[in-house]
Amino acid sequence: MALLLDEYSNPFEVGCACEIFGSRPYPELGRDLYHLSVVAAADSVSMRDGLFHVRAPGRLADADDADIVIVPNRPETDAASHPALLRTIRRAHARGARLVGLCSGAFVLAEAGVLDGRRVAVHWQLVEDFRRKYPAVHVVPDVLFVDEGDVLTSAGGAASFDLALHIVRSDYGADVASHVGRRLVFAAFRDGAQQQVVQHLMPRPADSPLASVLQWANERLHLKLTVEGMAREGRMSPRALHRRFREEIGTTPIAWVTAQRVALACRLIEQSGLSMDLVARKAGLGTDSNLRLLFQKHVGVTPSEYRKRFAPSLHTLSVER
Repeated sequence: MALLLDEYSNPFEVGCACEIFGSRPYPELGRDLYHLSVVAAADSVSMRDGLFHVRAPGRLADADDADIVIVPNRPETDAASHPALLRTIRRAHARGARLVGLCSGAFVLAEAGVLDGRRVAVHWQLVEDFRRKYPAVHVVPDVLFVDEGDVLTSAGGAASFDLALHIVRSDYGADVASHVGRRLVFAAFRDGAQQQVVQHLMPRPADSPLASVLQWANERLHLKLTVEGMAREGRMSPRALHRRFREEIGTTPIAWVTAQRVALACRLIEQSGLSMDLVARKAGLGTDSNLRLLFQKHVGVTPSEYRKRFAPSLHTLSVER
C-alpha cells in the first residue's frame, strides 16, 4: 500500500491513512493489517498551505508495486497536480491496483483520467465544481463514500475514516474493522453536521449472487422480510445466505435490512412532512417508538432532532398523517 503526497496535501487525511493503514502493529490481532509506504515526487513536501514541510521516506516509483494507492486531498482543487504523481496513478490503475481518493482526492483521480463513467463521492461544497470540471464522472451526492471496486472515494475529511474502515472491513471482516474503530474511539454511524449519510451500495449482478436479493429486498422494505424469504429469492439456503452476507457485507441479513430501513426513514424525514408514525410504517419499522429506538442506535439522535437538522423548513411542509 502506498500513500501519495503532493504539494499542499491536507495533513488530516494523511494522518487518517497513516493511523489506520500504517505499519504500526496490532498485537492484539496477532498480525499487521497493511504495510504502508509514504511516497512523494520530491524530498520535501509543503503541507497545508505551506504551514510546514514533511520529508517523505519513499519516491513515487516505490508505489509501482503497491496493491492499494491512496491519494489524499488537495485543498486547492484548481491547482494542477504534479505530472509524475498523475503518471503514477495511471500506472497503478492500469495494473489493477485499488485507488483510494480521500476527500478532494477525487479531483486528483479525475485529473489522472481514471474516473470517467465512474461514481464518486465528493464533499457537498465541491459537488458543483467537480461536475463542471469532470462531466464524464457521476457524482453520488449525500453519501460518505462510494466503493466502485477498484476505485474508492470519500466525501469530507472525517469521511476518510469511514472509507478507511470500510476497506479494513472488506479485507478482513467486520470484527477486525470494529476492533480498529473501537481503538480509534470512532463510531460506525455518525451524526454529521452535513447532509451526507452512509449509503449501502448494491453489488452489480456480475459481481455477486447477492445483488438480486438486495435489490428485491430493498423494493420491499415496507413489507415483512425474513431470512427464509430472502434465501428463496436468491435460490440458496438460509445458511448460505448468512455466509454470503458475512463475507460480502460484513453483517447479517436482518441487520442489513434494518440498516436499509433506517436509511429509508432518514430519506423520508428529509424529503417529506410525514408524521413519524407514517415514516415508521413506510420504512418497515412498525411504530414510531421502534423508529425512535433504532434512530438512537444507528443515527445517534431522535427522529425529531434529525428532522430539525436535515429536513426543509417545517413551515413549508404539511404533515401527512
